[in-house]
Amino acid sequence: MLERLSGELAAIADNCLKTRELLPELSRVIDRCVDSLKRDGAIFFCGNGGSASQAQHLSAELVGRYKLDRLPMRSAALTVDTSVLTAVGNDYGFEEVFARQIRGLGRPGDVLFGLSTSGNSENVVRAFEAARSKKITTVAMIGTRLGRLRGMADYLLAVPASEANSVQELHLIIGHMICDGIERALCGGGQ
Repeated sequence: MLERLSGELAAIADNCLKTRELLPELSRVIDRCVDSLKRDGAIFFCGNGGSASQAQHLSAELVGRYKLDRLPMRSAALTVDTSVLTAVGNDYGFEEVFARQIRGLGRPGDVLFGLSTSGNSENVVRAFEAARSKKITTVAMIGTRLGRLRGMADYLLAVPASEANSVQELHLIIGHMICDGIERALCGGGQ
């Protein structure tokens, strides 16, 4: 058992080191988010399953705080309103649950993060389509399988993993790096 655990930890560490390749794009994403928030824009997050949990987690870091005690930032996870999710899912189909919210809540200049381990989640794809029509910047957080979101995103954060658990581990790490960069740029400490 110890050997297996050690192997898992080594694989996680290796994936983290490979993620360094994303740092230039990560820096551009942070700059775009900072610009949006400075202009009273909002940062939206969406995803399914574990990615939905991470969407909520990252939005909470911005509305609450990540490391610095500061004013809340405009952010929302599109995964949390059960009345909206069930009404839209029932009336329009589950594929529309995020897109309909973007059409109703999003404004030009906002940023939408779509988290998907496969890169093919239909409801995230449709949210990106809705975002494009509203001039909302899109950031795809996906794995090496890439999927349809690859060609739809303004910014691509494709982590170097293909298994769902590994992709989600890396999404949380880079998500925290994004929150840290935004917070420091807007509230002190520089980038």
